[in-house]
Amino acid sequence: MNINWKQKLTSRKFWAAVVGFISAIMTVLGYNKLTTEQVVAVVSAVATLIAYIIGEGMVDTARIKNAGNDQNAEN
Repeated sequence: MNINWKQKLTSRKFWAAVVGFISAIMTVLGYNKLTTEQVVAVVSAVATLIAYIIGEGMVDTARIKNAGNDQNAEN
C-alpha cells in the first residue's frame, strides 16, 4: 500500500485530524489549557507552512511540465 505523502500533507482534513489527536492526548495527559492551545497553534502554523510549500512545489512542477509540452507541440 503506497501512501501519497504529497497529497496527505496538503490535506486540511489530515491536519485537522492531527491537531484533534494532539489536543485530545494532551488533555488526557493533564496538560493545562494554555499549553494545549499553544501546541495546537504551533502545529497548525507548521501544517499551513508545509501545505503551502508542497502545494507551490506541485504547481511549479506542473507549470514546468506544461511549458515543456507546449514547446514540443510547436516543434
